[in-house]
This record gives sequence, C-alpha cells and structure tokens, in this order.
Amino acid sequence: MKLSDAMTAAINDQIKAELDSAYIYLAMSAYFEDCGLSGMAHWMRKQYKEEVEHAEKFIDYLYERGARFIVPETAKPKESYENALDVFKTAYAHEQYVTSRIYKLVDMATAEKDYATLSMLKWYVDEQVEEEANAGGIVEKLEFLGGDKHGIYAVDRELSSR
Repeated sequence: MKLSDAMTAAINDQIKAELDSAYIYLAMSAYFEDCGLSGMAHWMRKQYKEEVEHAEKFIDYLYERGARFIVPETAKPKESYENALDVFKTAYAHEQYVTSRIYKLVDMATAEKDYATLSMLKWYVDEQVEEEANAGGIVEKLEFLGGDKHGIYAVDRELSSR
C-alpha cells in the first residue's frame, strides 16, 4: 500500500527537520572546537552523524512505500553560544522539539490507520527517549558544576569517549 499524500508530505517535512538538526549539531561542534573543548565537539559531531542517519532512514522508508523524497533546503544554524551549558540546554530543548514532531507523525499515522508507518515510527519514539536522556543528563552535570572550569574539562574528557 502506498503512503498517503499527506503522510508523504509530513515525512518529507520531518526529513528536513532531521537535516536541520544535523546542521545545528555540526555548528555546535564547530563552536566547541573554537572553544578548545574537543570532547564536546566530538559528541556533537557524533550527534550530527546520527541526525543524518535518521534522515536517511526516513528517505529509505519513503522509497520502500513508493513515495517520493523531495530534497529540502536547510536552515542556517546558530553559530555562537554563551557557554557549554547554553549549548547543551539548546540541544536538549531541540531534542524535545524533535520528539514533539515524531509524536505528531504517530498521531497522523494512527488517524490514517497506517500501521506500517506506525511500526517504523516506533523506532523513532524509542530513539527520542534516548536522545532526550543523553542531552538532559549532560545539562544536569553542567548545571551541577556551575561553571567550574575543572569540572567542565572533566565532562569534556568524558564526552570524547562517545
């Protein structure tokens, strides 16, 4: 069964959001490199690659369902931040935004009784739980440290092992 036109459009819009997310994380990685925080830069670069993979997974799904992928324009991301905590708070809020978008797709698939799309979206629902927990956990650590430079460098070293 082919995807509905509405679901095809919604998934194409989500692909744009995933690619926008990738560029947001790439810009965050560049910010951290400029700050000399290579571990945090590494963590964000991994995040960038994950977001590209998420977009590709949606693209593959469109093709599997006989739908068309439309290459989107991507938004230019923010390039500077106040500090590491600001970056990770932004990343955490962004993951919450992406989660809300995934939930809207789930609601749409449910309304259309599109069980194949619901099945595919379960992976994204589970992934977003992990994404929010990871970003939120780093925010909690950085808030606890309260700007302590030694602690920030310890978190930076920790994130380099991702």
